[in-house]
Amino acid sequence: MITNDLRCDVWLKGWIGGIFFLNFCVFQRMMCAMQFQNSTLAAGLKSGASLDDSSVFFFRKFPLPKQNHVIRMIRTLLFVCMVGIGGLSLSVQAKPLKVFVLVGQSNMQGHAHVRTLEHVGMDPKTAPILNDLTDSNGIPRVSKDVWITYLSAQGVVSGQLTAGFGASEEKIGPEWSFGVYMQKMVNEPILLIKAAWGGKSLNTDFRSPSAGPYEFNSGQLENFKKQGKDLDAIQQTKTEATGHYYRETVAFVKKSLAQIQDVYPGYNPNEGYELAGMVWFQGWNDMVDRGTYPERDQPGGYGDYSDALAHFIRDVRKDLEAPELPFVIGVLGVGGPVDLYLPGQQRYKGIHQNYRDAMAAPAKMPEFKGNVSVVLTERYWDQELTRLRARQNEINQKVRKAQSEKDLSRAEQEELREQLQKEAFTSKELLALEKGVSNGEYHYLGSAKILTQIGKAFADSMHGLLKH
Repeated sequence: MITNDLRCDVWLKGWIGGIFFLNFCVFQRMMCAMQFQNSTLAAGLKSGASLDDSSVFFFRKFPLPKQNHVIRMIRTLLFVCMVGIGGLSLSVQAKPLKVFVLVGQSNMQGHAHVRTLEHVGMDPKTAPILNDLTDSNGIPRVSKDVWITYLSAQGVVSGQLTAGFGASEEKIGPEWSFGVYMQKMVNEPILLIKAAWGGKSLNTDFRSPSAGPYEFNSGQLENFKKQGKDLDAIQQTKTEATGHYYRETVAFVKKSLAQIQDVYPGYNPNEGYELAGMVWFQGWNDMVDRGTYPERDQPGGYGDYSDALAHFIRDVRKDLEAPELPFVIGVLGVGGPVDLYLPGQQRYKGIHQNYRDAMAAPAKMPEFKGNVSVVLTERYWDQELTRLRARQNEINQKVRKAQSEKDLSRAEQEELREQLQKEAFTSKELLALEKGVSNGEYHYLGSAKILTQIGKAFADSMHGLLKH
């Protein structure tokens, strides 16, 4: 559908342009000829020549058109030109609705509480994002040209894009800034179809058909036997779970497209739609799965994830009948760049980097060159919040130790904590902690500052694929 629409559009524009140019040339030639005849005739008569002179043979062979004929010709040419201009304008405006699909687990859902939006504006680097998402009073803007339909464990919600399409109506994910900036980049209305559930893996829950069934490795089977578990029952449960959320995702996308007028009220069936791209943002459950990836601490230990993601890309393109669907991989980056890990994070450094490399690997495959891209979400981690959280954890440990040694009451504990915080933090740092964090590290601290930057980066990467 996409290819045919583009061919038709290009052909129609070329045809109308050619007709317009031809009419213009004919009109110019005719007017020049008339001016030449008039000027020549006037010159001849002025010099005393008669119409019988051989010098006016030209006018007998090419007689001057009658006035009413000229008027008809001009009117006809003007009418054809006007039709051409109108047809060209119609061709430019009649674009299919661009549809983008967002898929993943809890971080695609989004756990940034709306109260953390204020923190976005506290950093000059990210303040422009806040201005694009909220009005001068800090109220979330409602996008006029972006609609969203979203499937999660809570059911389906749809509407014009604004805050509240995260894990709950009080939270946001990357969908908000992605939709706002994607619409600005393509400069036309768009629809987002989002499907996300917390705690889901690619190795099982999102596993696509061509990846084959999930197979327990020898280490897993040995552990099951030691624990006296029923292997048949475990295998049956795993078989039922395998691919369930992949099928849910595909079914939801197809249903949304089949009922597109219900989720995008302004949809014009004569213009159609274009499945323009997909963003994948998942990973935590696979990264921490020691059983499925027993060599995860070694380079290449997450190789099965790379294979499964490549199968996912191929299958979703096939099942959605979009063989060249642009695909953006949001590489899990909780904790930020591993080179900046604090002492308490060092033991995870190798595993985290191995996993990130595996997530990004499909984009380097020859078949995906130019149509699959990667966003390293670690780049948008807030290092200041990490340092402040580490300092806060030290204070909490001191309070717990004091409570165990002196049996402090709750009020005494809070008094001690406030005293230690005043000694350890400036007022600005305390405000950043209060406004910037609403969840754990595995959910990007529940930080709107982090997730809005990630959503914008997804839009930038997708736009790059569309231009390519």
